[in-house]
Amino acid sequence: MQNHVVEHWHITKPSVTSEHGMVASQHYMASNVGAEVLRRGGNAIDAAVAAGLALGTVEPWMSGLGGGGYMTVYLAREKAFRVVEFGMRAPFGAKASDYPLAGEGENAPDAFNWPAVVGDANVEGPLSIAVPAYLRGISLALSQWGTKSFADLIEPACQLAEQGLPVDWYTSSKINHFARNLRRFEHARSVFLPDGLPPAVDFEGALRYLPIGRLGDTYREIQREGAESFFEGRLAESIAKDLAAAGSKITLDDLRSVEARISEPLTTAYRDARIHVAGHLTAGPSLAQALSILEQKLAPAQEDPGVDAYRAYAESLMETYEWRLSHLGEGDGTTTPSNTSHLCAVDRDGNVVSLTQTIMSGFGSRILLPGSGLLMNNGMMWFDPRPGGANSVEGGRHPLCNMCPAIIEAADGSLTALGACGGRKIFPAVFQLTSFLVDYGMSIDSAVHQPRLDNSGTSMVTIMDSMPADIVAALNEEFADTRLRPYGVTPNHFALPQVVRRNIGGRIEGGCFIPSPHARVVAAD
Repeated sequence: MQNHVVEHWHITKPSVTSEHGMVASQHYMASNVGAEVLRRGGNAIDAAVAAGLALGTVEPWMSGLGGGGYMTVYLAREKAFRVVEFGMRAPFGAKASDYPLAGEGENAPDAFNWPAVVGDANVEGPLSIAVPAYLRGISLALSQWGTKSFADLIEPACQLAEQGLPVDWYTSSKINHFARNLRRFEHARSVFLPDGLPPAVDFEGALRYLPIGRLGDTYREIQREGAESFFEGRLAESIAKDLAAAGSKITLDDLRSVEARISEPLTTAYRDARIHVAGHLTAGPSLAQALSILEQKLAPAQEDPGVDAYRAYAESLMETYEWRLSHLGEGDGTTTPSNTSHLCAVDRDGNVVSLTQTIMSGFGSRILLPGSGLLMNNGMMWFDPRPGGANSVEGGRHPLCNMCPAIIEAADGSLTALGACGGRKIFPAVFQLTSFLVDYGMSIDSAVHQPRLDNSGTSMVTIMDSMPADIVAALNEEFADTRLRPYGVTPNHFALPQVVRRNIGGRIEGGCFIPSPHARVVAAD
């Protein structure tokens, strides 16, 4: 029997309530930035943009300017739901032969279960970088629905970038975890392992700050010149030059051609609620499919989820993932519009934002551009490296991604923004949280503390070790491959959610990833 580290603690993180607005994110500094925007009269879109920009400076292993994302929005005045799409795409020059398969039976060394590629070229290094669209997406959202200027909203992120990466034990642990990957790449090594080792923490409890290259200068340039400077002009030329020197296929033409767009959400009915999600190339369609299957398998109940519910969750996820990985992708011929960070924002007027942003794996491609300090994504890992499929590599194609920013519109008029980080584990978490809230009428506090399971495209069912013993026993008997794991800080066996709900009377309740020392919900009171 294989032994595993056991975490002998049980952590709760009580939900937060407010009537003046709220931001929930994976880092308290970013949540504070967003909440302060709300206090100064900004709306939920302003708050989400400011918090998202800040996340890229205090949590660079998860997201940043070198990535992309999706945003699902509810606009209170128009009583309308919209999606902003700014996912990454393959360089025009990319082709499947850039990623030859390593050999039969070998899998990629990350969370996607694709066949391994020679040299892990799709996982790290220059060929793993997809064309980033982050700034074009958030600036589009801001121009359509924001009330504050881009220069104002990026100011806190500028200050944070100039201050440096705040180093506590959790940050040090993250850098240590990826140190073997980071040390392979000169510029990432020089920033995150400046003396060849991860930064040490101050055991008296004071925050230390790690200089992060030229990132502060780059944020200031973008503040002065605008978000478009990332795609046109001096900064864009510097980015393209450094990418070429690293061996990436991304060119200045790739940057100039980046698009973001506003679309209608994919909306599905579940029980007496309506679920609004991002479309075709996200996990949104899979969430809708899994909920449709669940509705046939599980009868509504007043009690907490029991054996039947968790069995139905696992079966619904297995059926959905079998379809998802075989049929979905930009090359599937449909006409539906198309390590991550998530945040939710709600303002006093009832605008709601669910935003997921990512550079993919921890520290993305591990390629840091010396001229700008930008850490680049490894979004090419989203593609199936086997040629000829709906989600295979093709120049200019957008990959199938796991982001799932959702808004639940309940029958009583309440609106709940939810999403998570965690790769393929994201939509299983959003799926179960939706059931907790809709099927069982849970509060946000109860839902984020309710045990979950995960099934992410394999036969393995991973069960939180806080699950009642009778449910664990039943699942072990029902499914051939199961394992019991803690919902701990690291490793993350389950997705890490943020959830904020506004009821019809204006009361707001928010909850977030429980074991994290960084994740926090901040009210605008």
